[in-house]
Amino acid sequence: MISFLNFVRHKELRIERTAQGDCEIMAPTGGETGWRNLSLAAQLYLWAEQDRSGVAFDSSTGYTLPNGAIRSPDVSWVKRTRLTALTPKQKQRFLPLCPDFVIGLRSPSDTITTFQDKMQEYSENGASLG
Repeated sequence: MISFLNFVRHKELRIERTAQGDCEIMAPTGGETGWRNLSLAAQLYLWAEQDRSGVAFDSSTGYTLPNGAIRSPDVSWVKRTRLTALTPKQKQRFLPLCPDFVIGLRSPSDTITTFQDKMQEYSENGASLG
């Protein structure tokens, strides 16, 4: 049986897993969405580097949330104190925590309800801001 980690290493797609174990496949973004995502990631990265209290992550970072879902927000940030508590092996895989701060860009194909449900999930799993 193939592990979820090996399954999602498919380079052209982003794949997340819901708390119920269902896979959600997201196609690559269009140019405008990609530009906006990079802009947000760059701004958060620059702030995090200046602030030094946490680390910014891009959309390729996976998190195993407390509810069992595996999510990959567009942009995220985690307090350094929480990251230092992880083992080196945990840091190499999907991070076993919910980010403290999550930014999600709603794609034209996302319904507002689906997007709101995802942001609610992050909040219920420990995100302080989304």
